[in-house]
Amino acid sequence: MLESVRLYVKRTDKVFWFFCLFSSAMAVLMLASWAAEQGGGFAVDEITGQITGIGDFRRAMVQAASAGLGIVIALILSTVDYRSLVKVWPFHVVFTWGLVLPTLFIHNLSLGPLTIGYNAGDTDNYSWYKLAGFTFQPTELAKISFILTFAMHLNNVRSRINEPKELAKLLVHLAAPILLIHIQGDDGTAIIYGIIGCCMMFSAGLSWKYIVAALAGATAAISAAFMFLSDSIGKSYQWYRILAVIDPENETNWAPSEDVWKNIVYQQDRGEVALGSGRVFGNGLFSGGYYSVPNAHNDFIFSWVGNALGFVGCLVVLVVLIALVIRTFAIGARSEDMLGSFICAGVGGAFLAQIAVNVGMNLRVLPVIGVTLPFYSAGGSSVTMLYICVGLVLSVHMHNKKKLFG
Repeated sequence: MLESVRLYVKRTDKVFWFFCLFSSAMAVLMLASWAAEQGGGFAVDEITGQITGIGDFRRAMVQAASAGLGIVIALILSTVDYRSLVKVWPFHVVFTWGLVLPTLFIHNLSLGPLTIGYNAGDTDNYSWYKLAGFTFQPTELAKISFILTFAMHLNNVRSRINEPKELAKLLVHLAAPILLIHIQGDDGTAIIYGIIGCCMMFSAGLSWKYIVAALAGATAAISAAFMFLSDSIGKSYQWYRILAVIDPENETNWAPSEDVWKNIVYQQDRGEVALGSGRVFGNGLFSGGYYSVPNAHNDFIFSWVGNALGFVGCLVVLVVLIALVIRTFAIGARSEDMLGSFICAGVGGAFLAQIAVNVGMNLRVLPVIGVTLPFYSAGGSSVTMLYICVGLVLSVHMHNKKKLFG
């Protein structure tokens, strides 16, 4: 047993593990400190004042337990050759998308303790399952299946990727899950899928002429949709969130009423104030003032980092997360085959996209689209799925012999 542990430690990427474990430990600490500011964290009887439950500390405990479970899964998965996971693609495609598809048509259907198509927020997103108080978003698991299948597809056509016929097939492969998730109502996740696919195609050698043409076409399409089709594409609150970033003071009167305007900008207003209130070194983890921010434990956890640990704390968090992304791409570069490289490009692209979008939301330079910050945002299922991605990257590392410079 000890010999197996020693061999694993020798073969695995210890630096990569450090970045992951540091981020998880920081996440639990940040959520615990956030809970302590929510009326002491514990649930308290209003009459007697006695503690009746763990209250908001539950989120930190779930985060820690989910990270522990995810670490075990990542340890096991890292010992499995990633090629074998790709070979069984029909099984994980049927399983993961079999969980996603019912949520397209079924909304808040309760079957005993299970709710299918659960709405976890105040939008039209019914992409969740709820079981005995715990929620699970199947598109997170399907994301892993997509990375594996798209990597396989790229590996099969890598020498012909710039042929129009093969590129068209790849775009259909990418568009299918994006459209399904858009219909489901979770455009934030759909955007992350799109970025993952683009990162993987770029790593496969997609010609710059296609990249430039795609960027130009996307810019033109978005501009046209914004100017002429805003009433028929998307939902009103989505356009309002975009306009809230462009014109936060409603000088162009984009909001139909002052109440709508205040409701749309409220979350980012509070997040911006919370971030700035921490200044250089923060107000402290378990003391000091805090500006209440909706979903501060989830989408806006970065605002709590800024409040509690200040600019220095935000910098440390971002440096470690970006280092994790760079390490992921580096492992892909050392892979002995392109399949491993494509998998790492997909996982690294997912990490990078979520970090950039979430921080952009908190800094008020991007609209709020419900994208979480990896490791830090509260959510047991998302943390577990994250560690499955970690296991895939470590599998690539442990099953290749190629060196980066030789």
